[in-house]
Amino acid sequence: MKQHLSLQKTSFRCLSMAVMTFFAVTTVQAATVTVTVKNTRLQTVTGFGAACCDGAMCPYGDDTTPVTLLYGPTSKIGLNIMRMEISPNFKGDITAADVGWDTPYDWKGSLKCAKLVKQRGGIVFGTPWSPPGDYKTNGSAQGGNADDQGKIRAELREDCYEKFFPWLNTFLAYMKANKCEVDAVSIQNEPDWWVSYSGCLYTPEQQVKLVKNYAHMLDRETYPNVRLISAEPLGFDPKYSNALLNDSVAREQIDIIAGHLYGHPPLGNMKSANTLAKKYGKELWMTEHSVTDNIDHLPNWHEQLIFAEELNECMLSGCTGYIYWYMRAHWAFVGTGETKYNVGTMKNIKNKLLPRAFVMSHFSKYVTGSTRLATTPTKTEGQEAAREYSAYIKGDSIIVMAIDTIGTSYDLKIKLPFVVNSGIHILSTGNETANLCQQKAITIEEPTNEVTVEMPARSLNTYIFMIDQGALAIKEQKQVQVADVTTYYDLHGRKLDVPQGLCIERHRDGSSKKVYIK
Repeated sequence: MKQHLSLQKTSFRCLSMAVMTFFAVTTVQAATVTVTVKNTRLQTVTGFGAACCDGAMCPYGDDTTPVTLLYGPTSKIGLNIMRMEISPNFKGDITAADVGWDTPYDWKGSLKCAKLVKQRGGIVFGTPWSPPGDYKTNGSAQGGNADDQGKIRAELREDCYEKFFPWLNTFLAYMKANKCEVDAVSIQNEPDWWVSYSGCLYTPEQQVKLVKNYAHMLDRETYPNVRLISAEPLGFDPKYSNALLNDSVAREQIDIIAGHLYGHPPLGNMKSANTLAKKYGKELWMTEHSVTDNIDHLPNWHEQLIFAEELNECMLSGCTGYIYWYMRAHWAFVGTGETKYNVGTMKNIKNKLLPRAFVMSHFSKYVTGSTRLATTPTKTEGQEAAREYSAYIKGDSIIVMAIDTIGTSYDLKIKLPFVVNSGIHILSTGNETANLCQQKAITIEEPTNEVTVEMPARSLNTYIFMIDQGALAIKEQKQVQVADVTTYYDLHGRKLDVPQGLCIERHRDGSSKKVYIK
């Protein structure tokens, strides 16, 4: 069903990975790098997830182990979004008694995993790789680009446009009947990729016509919480989403703009697509990508850091949901147990968490539900350009992500928009379990809005700072009214002759409060 060609559908960064080797890590301290976090609120992040489809997930009908390991707030990884296929294939010998709903289609495969994700508070959405074959120009669910199809361009027949959304309604009904209500449905997987497996082609104009004239048939009365996701182009081609959002009628039907990253890094097409998505208040989801897809080795640490950079750059592009491809594969989150990868420290890894899962957890456990804050810079310049940053606010915490792919450690000075009084550092420095997601406290001797932390070489770092609630009420005073005040003290209770910065202001009546004096 999903047979991506690795040379055509790989991240541009992977072209150089095969020849990259590690050099000895130096511990020479470089000059301090300063990152400024601003209280400019950007997108709120819905979450992170993966797909439960066939291929590396097989046999997946009854095996919920990957979901058990990856999903839910109490899991080690914290995923909360699952993608499944809305299959166009007939169920064969599966009976209505098997599926709990009288449907001719085979939608049972991902059901157990989907139900478990929902039980753990997650989001489930379905994507068609193709509408039913009898709706299409080639009469088959197959994508048309195959010798046995005569290279027929497989599209949804125009006389079947009115059947498409009622077909999606039957999927929603089936899932609800099986006690697993779906949160969203997409229009099409990769409408711009002519394939030999299950697929369907749409031009941007055809998608607009389908949505504009027929999306009102999606049964939002019966399923009031279901959201409609745009078609998901191969390289997040903004022509697809821009055409939808520039049409006022189609725009009202679409809730989420989606796409994939094959051949196009996040700060390119995806960021461009976010221009109109942000303008019209639509979420932006990256719904499929495999970093180092189908490689013949277990990913090394540099490749894991490249994955971390992709996650970070998606956030910088305005992404609100990131969904990886398979959840189980040797280049994904849970091991398959394939013999050729059952070596060294990775022995007996079938259904065990892989390092890439822990890299994902830096974002899925801590960024989900947060609102991104502006940072300066987001990436360092010149020879040090392999460092990236992003920041978020969630409740009374400020979260700063920092990724370093070079071989020199340094100090990172972080200027924050709020005064903080404590912190935690989550650090990953290598593929070995002992090097992943190490936690230690950040010592902050007194409340401050500038913190200097360590930034180890070739590392992924999550710094979480607790906002000082008392400091939130601090007033900035440019002039001190001496008649109203008795004395000023520092935060250790020492009297100040020249008050400046964060101080305790004690009044003549005995009352006191924190103030900030410039």
